[in-house]
Amino acid sequence: MLNIRYQLTENLKKKPEKGQPLGFGKIVTDHMFMMNYTEGLGWHDPRIVPYQHISLAPTAMVFHYGQTMFEGLKAYLDEEGRVRLFRPDMNAKRAINSNRRLCIPEIPEEDFVQAVKALVKTEKDWIPTEPGTSLYIRPFVIATDEFLGVAPSKTYLFMIILSPSGAYYASGLEPVGIWIEDDYVRAVRGGMGFAKTGGNYAASLAGQVKAHNDGYSQVLWLDGVERKYIEEVGAMNIFFVIDGKVVTPMLNGSILPGITRDSVITLCKSWGLDVEERRISADELIEAQKAGRLDECFGTGTAAVISPVGKLRYKDDVMEISGGKIGRLSQKLYDTVTGIQTGKLEDPFGWSVIVE
Repeated sequence: MLNIRYQLTENLKKKPEKGQPLGFGKIVTDHMFMMNYTEGLGWHDPRIVPYQHISLAPTAMVFHYGQTMFEGLKAYLDEEGRVRLFRPDMNAKRAINSNRRLCIPEIPEEDFVQAVKALVKTEKDWIPTEPGTSLYIRPFVIATDEFLGVAPSKTYLFMIILSPSGAYYASGLEPVGIWIEDDYVRAVRGGMGFAKTGGNYAASLAGQVKAHNDGYSQVLWLDGVERKYIEEVGAMNIFFVIDGKVVTPMLNGSILPGITRDSVITLCKSWGLDVEERRISADELIEAQKAGRLDECFGTGTAAVISPVGKLRYKDDVMEISGGKIGRLSQKLYDTVTGIQTGKLEDPFGWSVIVE
């Protein structure tokens, strides 16, 4: 168990007013969590301190070789005023897998969760309560060794910051348009596609800019080898409802194992729906849409939860889905997941964790 040191500020910021548009990730709270790693000493000096800038040498290895990992989860206030987290153990486990791939020392699951709980409890008053809002939690690790050689760093900094946020997409639950990228690729099997690391997102930016310039919200990536199989959206996993079956690309090492993705699969199976985790090509998708067999498409992720897709573009084909409206399953999943997260619905899976 971590022995967390507290250094709290007396200069508290003005919190957002009730009903004020929050955007996503634009506001930060008063405090943050920090913990250092030194080779031979391990992780040490866990502390909660005032939110502040950090100072790093220009030779800090994170700037040069991208040795960094991050996670994302949310905190909610239920109707009894209790703080709820959604499956934080899954974030801790995924962080361990990301760290292993990046040669970053692992943070024990219990320490990761304890640090998140401690900071969220400290900043409880920052949790917004308007519908669709939450306190976004961003844990991350950076390599801090002052060395220009290519090797794993010997020192690291683990930090957690918090941001009261609204919907990830400004349109909320309005269906978004997705651009299926057929030029750039994001990741390949054997690479780092399954890890939550900055480089994966940097690799997605060129395709994302191209999609935005043509009026689409996000990029849907194809596999990096055959360039024909659907993988994931830049900030979400992707699901399709084809012939009444829920279909999503199988995890193959180049797709992030999303926690919301896993939750959606579990929910659908519990409702008696057929769920297929398999390879699905862009051509199969086009054929299904033209034949009227593609009923719904939606993305899943911590930030957006459920994001219905109303339009897909692949090369010269533009596919409208669900009449450009949110589908029944997408709405049901959104209502159920957010209901469990906020404590408004029963949680038969034990996903919701109360912060005491």
